[in-house]
Amino acid sequence: MKKDLVSITDLTKIEIEKIFDLTAKQKSGEILDTPLKGKTLTMIFEKPSLRTRVTFETGMTQLGGSAIYLSPSDIQLGKRERVKDVARNLSRWCDGIMARTFAHETVVELSRHATIPVINGLSDREHPCQALGDLFTLKEKVARKPNHPSPITDLTLAYVGDGNNVCHSLLLLCGILGIQMRVGCPEGYEPDSDILEKARQSNPNTQHPIPSIQVFHDPFEAVEGSDVVYTDAWTSMGQEEEAEERKDAFQRFQVNPQLLSKAKQGAWVMHCLPAHVGEEITEEVLDGPQSIVLDQAENRLHVQKAILTTLLKTSEK
Repeated sequence: MKKDLVSITDLTKIEIEKIFDLTAKQKSGEILDTPLKGKTLTMIFEKPSLRTRVTFETGMTQLGGSAIYLSPSDIQLGKRERVKDVARNLSRWCDGIMARTFAHETVVELSRHATIPVINGLSDREHPCQALGDLFTLKEKVARKPNHPSPITDLTLAYVGDGNNVCHSLLLLCGILGIQMRVGCPEGYEPDSDILEKARQSNPNTQHPIPSIQVFHDPFEAVEGSDVVYTDAWTSMGQEEEAEERKDAFQRFQVNPQLLSKAKQGAWVMHCLPAHVGEEITEEVLDGPQSIVLDQAENRLHVQKAILTTLLKTSEK
């Protein structure tokens, strides 16, 4: 049977660990085969992209396969053609679908009607590939610590900003892996309540005296003593009309030297990019010595190669 990656919750903890293990082996060169030779990935884009397009297309090439880019005007999902008809047609020709859409329901519907694996490259509800690349990056960083590296589950990740799709996937992934995560956001911009509940219920450390998943309306309280400070754009694509209102609401939530000073010394700074420098993060922090944003960006390629290998290698049309 085919397996999809529409949400982080489509993966078990064991499956996530296997993806991370395969990512490490493919990245290091321990595994150099081309398991997707002859396979084709169709990439559907409703939104523009740098990292998502380049990493998926490059990944397929490195794995021996190929990728087809379909721009917003090529299909016009749900307008020119029904989503289910697109899914059923692509299933006859290709081996996998990656979709970067506005509505999460579009990816869900593609998955429902496709007989080939469907990967969520971004939707308004989740960004699972980003979160997996981010946590793999932290796993690498922890492993390289001098002396005795602590397990990734000892980390506290502070996310400062909008409770958006990236925040949702990070919450779900931290929940599954047992990592403490704090969200700092203005009132009215919290993550969806059902996402928070799922993340809390899935966390294996439910007996810990400090709740594993917490939400704060004070950014300094959220960041206090954290190992990682993560932020994202205050205004996502499709929310342009709210830009000025959001700038006012998020002013106190900028990741700058003052906020970063509340985290642990040497805390890592993360951003999924693109960054609006001077808004959610200052240039000196984004380009500073604690920033690992380029490691994150690179690891999107490596973790997506592992995802593609896992989902497409064994699937049959």
